[in-house]
Amino acid sequence: MRPSTVTGAVLVATVLLLVAVRDGHCAQLCMDSTAFPRTINGSLSFCGYNGTSCCNATDDAAVQKQFAAMNISGTPCGDIVKNVLCARCNPYAGDLFTVTTSPRTVPLLCNTTGVSSRLSTKPAATMDYCTQVWDTCKDVSIPGSPFQAPKGGAAAPKLTDVWQSVSDFCGALGGSGKSPCLDGEGAAFNATRPALPLNGMCLERIGNGSYLNMAAHPDGSNRVFLSNQAGKVFLATVPAQGSGKKLQLDVANPFLDITDEVHYDNEFGLMGLAFHPDFATNGRFFVSYDCDKTQSASCAGRCACNSDVGCDPAKLIADNGAQPCQYQSVIAEYTANATSGTPATATSANPTEVRRIMTLGLPFTTHHGGQILFGPADGYMYFAMGDGGSVGDPWNFAQNKKSLLGKIVRIDVNTMPSGNTTAGWGNYGVPKDNPSAADPSFAPEVFALGFKNPWRCSFDSGKPSYMYCADVGQAVYEEVDLVMKGGNYGWRVFEGTQPYTPLSSPGGNTSAASIDAISPIMGYAHSSVNSNVGSASITGGYVYRSTVDPCLNGRYLYADLYAKSMWAGTESPEDSGVYDVAALTFSCSKSSPIPCDVAAGSALPSLGYIFSFGEDNARDVYLLTSKGVYRVVDPAECSYACPIKSSAPGASSPAPGASPSSAVAARAPALATLLAGVLLSLPMSLMSV
Repeated sequence: MRPSTVTGAVLVATVLLLVAVRDGHCAQLCMDSTAFPRTINGSLSFCGYNGTSCCNATDDAAVQKQFAAMNISGTPCGDIVKNVLCARCNPYAGDLFTVTTSPRTVPLLCNTTGVSSRLSTKPAATMDYCTQVWDTCKDVSIPGSPFQAPKGGAAAPKLTDVWQSVSDFCGALGGSGKSPCLDGEGAAFNATRPALPLNGMCLERIGNGSYLNMAAHPDGSNRVFLSNQAGKVFLATVPAQGSGKKLQLDVANPFLDITDEVHYDNEFGLMGLAFHPDFATNGRFFVSYDCDKTQSASCAGRCACNSDVGCDPAKLIADNGAQPCQYQSVIAEYTANATSGTPATATSANPTEVRRIMTLGLPFTTHHGGQILFGPADGYMYFAMGDGGSVGDPWNFAQNKKSLLGKIVRIDVNTMPSGNTTAGWGNYGVPKDNPSAADPSFAPEVFALGFKNPWRCSFDSGKPSYMYCADVGQAVYEEVDLVMKGGNYGWRVFEGTQPYTPLSSPGGNTSAASIDAISPIMGYAHSSVNSNVGSASITGGYVYRSTVDPCLNGRYLYADLYAKSMWAGTESPEDSGVYDVAALTFSCSKSSPIPCDVAAGSALPSLGYIFSFGEDNARDVYLLTSKGVYRVVDPAECSYACPIKSSAPGASSPAPGASPSSAVAARAPALATLLAGVLLSLPMSLMSV
């Protein structure tokens, strides 16, 4: 359950969403966790789906044959069973059949018994579909019944042969509290609480330095790590909200300094920073950086342009006179300088590299991505890599499944192979459930593909299965993608939702019909932003989960690198993959520890370039800009109204070594109670989706 969910108050509303992937901007998945809904010609003759479905004509015929053998056609129960069987063709079949748990023979049936009908916008029979199924079919003999008994028990012709009551039946097959579920019409979604009004985001400036990465200290304290592009990592202490204090760090004594190894120029530098989930006990951490093999003896590795991916380095003309793979993208492991086995207390790191995890030769001098982060649910390392550069990805690396360019890569840094890995890129293990397990044409490290230059990905701390990645566009559109295993996000077949035609294609082309491209869930056209350099470049952020600004809670924040523009996206209905996006006004706190610069003739703070976002252990969100470090604070500090009071005043700061959840708990007043009070006071017209 998300932190924003109201304890003890259930708001249920459902909306039928049967939307095409490229048109609906949805995250849809079929029962096979590596398959996506496909476009079909016409409609399925039996199940009736048209436009997009998880079934083709052959699948549809198989469902029809299964139903015919039951000999219940034309009866009320027959109509229901047909709806249940055809759910496997629904574009949301993966969620309806809960592919992340044990397989089901029927989808989750909407079950809202006990929920106040005044909160529903649908008839009670539709909302409580599970009870409708029971009442209609409980005494009907259904040969080959799909209603498998729980825990793998044998099916029986009649529901009453297996279950004693509607409570038993819906307790086993109902989808109460889960989303989506199957109702009498199709996929239904639980709605989130009505969105609170968003009048603006208030910022305070707490530091002057320019950084690309922020990582919360894994010990759960009020400390963070910051890294700059040149190659230095700093350990900093974050002041309490409302304290009026600045960020505390010693610029003269960095936690780690690898500037001698890092090639720093334009899109090169120290690009990623990630701490092992068990850093507090093992001291392991990782950096991602670029190096120049003509300047560093340790800068060596395979070229990403090679015969394995159909690319000939001899024919490759690199940008700016650089030879192919003169520059390398590196992931390296380091360790903290610790005493008495307590890495959490270390204030510096051993400058000697422990292990080279990966080295990837870069064909061009741009589009290297470079962020690394650990998945909160699986503990694996994710590496966001761009298409390698040049205009329009001429070698089509992003769509080449054997290439690591234009991909989200997932590797296991806890399992080190003996000798070289299969791919020969470094020292790591490959998770067994990577897409290569189902599709041998994938490079084993690839998790998702079709990216141009992913610039800042994050996992939602309130819903760890949601991975957001912002992908920089070419000339038309900037996008945010909801990344799932095996997903293809379209570049260079598409730029955003628009077909893209490359200027040159020595690496060949990929047709739109040959891929199940997933649309962005959010984004903006270049023509819609007022950039100070005549261009646009997206910077991905975080889903805001702090209690400091309740009106931002649950919204994904992102910005443009160049423009004075930020946005907030809200998933609505919850778990649907559909987002409402609003432009985000922002201002500077009246009590900012460091005064904000103000652009001439404007009341807005001048942030310079918005390089990145950060999140600390209290879930507070930061902007890392060319003019300093900014933190989101109480909206009242900027005279922005929010019906729920911020928890910022008087918040305490956990000490080093505290549990990871203590930073959140330290400032957690009865937010759920406050939310409930506000929601009960809202007009009923706002309760519906």
